[in-house]
Amino acid sequence: MSEKPQFSPEVLQLARLAKALSHPVRIYIIQKLIKMDACCYSGDLVEELPVGRSTLSQHLKELKYAGLIQGEINPPYIKYCINREKWEEAKKMITLFFKDNQDPFITKKIKSRSHVNITPK
Repeated sequence: MSEKPQFSPEVLQLARLAKALSHPVRIYIIQKLIKMDACCYSGDLVEELPVGRSTLSQHLKELKYAGLIQGEINPPYIKYCINREKWEEAKKMITLFFKDNQDPFITKKIKSRSHVNITPK
């Protein structure tokens, strides 16, 4: 039986971060929230961006899933803020990835097929 890589939690987190930052709208949102150093309503963001409310909502959901932003519900509105702690962790993780792409945190070998293997499409 050949050994297959199983991706570590760090690699999965790095992939979530990369996905979250893979669209210009999401990058804009992150930059805006960092520069504002405050929370922002999604309605304010939709006025600045060339996307509709539902599309913006999907982008915010992706950033929230990656842990980069957090939402504060104030019915019927939601305020979004940068998650400073997660943002700092993300910067360190991305820096480490580019600094030393040979780091063994990328994959670990397993010998059992009972584990779930995640393979790129």
